[in-house]
Amino acid sequence: MNFRTLRSITIVVATITLNACAAGDEKQYVEEPVERLYTSALNELHLENYKNAAVAFNEVDRQHPYSVWATKAQLMSAYAYYQNNKYDDAIVSLDRYIQLHPSNRDVPYAYYLKALSYYEQISDVSRDQKITEFALKLLNEVVARFPNSKYARDAKMKINLTRDHLAGKEMEIGRYYEIQGQYLAAINRFLKVAEKFQTTSHVPEALHRLTESYLALGLVDQANKTAAILGHNFPGSEWYIDAYDMVENKKSRQPDKKKAPWYWPFR
Repeated sequence: MNFRTLRSITIVVATITLNACAAGDEKQYVEEPVERLYTSALNELHLENYKNAAVAFNEVDRQHPYSVWATKAQLMSAYAYYQNNKYDDAIVSLDRYIQLHPSNRDVPYAYYLKALSYYEQISDVSRDQKITEFALKLLNEVVARFPNSKYARDAKMKINLTRDHLAGKEMEIGRYYEIQGQYLAAINRFLKVAEKFQTTSHVPEALHRLTESYLALGLVDQANKTAAILGHNFPGSEWYIDAYDMVENKKSRQPDKKKAPWYWPFR
């Protein structure tokens, strides 16, 4: 036997040995009854083992893709992802569920859970609010598509909170422009809050800041009109008292430093 023949035999033996070891290491696939798989996944969910639950529900769908249980498991895996704060995975799963089962009775919940997956990611107003805009869009979609559902009622409440958050972002940007002396840019932001987010808690301050900015630009008539609107709609507001002082160049009370603007040259 020459060296080349011996080397070939060695390689073949080694390859067979490695393949045998690899086969032994692989977990043997065993198809289980769908009821057992689904019950196991539910148990993991009840134990708050959300990662394991998502894997288990996905296994139901993988082993029994055409069963009624698979349809339920697809939605439940999305819920498990949501509970585990894996919002991107939840959204992907929900999109797939909605696409595959557009007329299923649980579709309203799928839309609602997708909206929540964005809503839970809303960040503070100092950061980009693209996620907040997605959340608002999807919450509105829940209300529009399923107006009589219990999900629509909760979505309406969250819409108000989301709009208030977006208005808060506009106010933050407007205040920044105002303190920088960029009054036209500030006015655009404050007007947006006053006109587009009329039902939010930020409107009184927005009107107050508009009055400030108009006066800073010497637009006295605009400042007076804005202060009048503020007084008409929020007559008891401290923002109106301050605005009245500004346009009348008075001091009817000591200003609240927490609410006073960073910059006000007329006091």
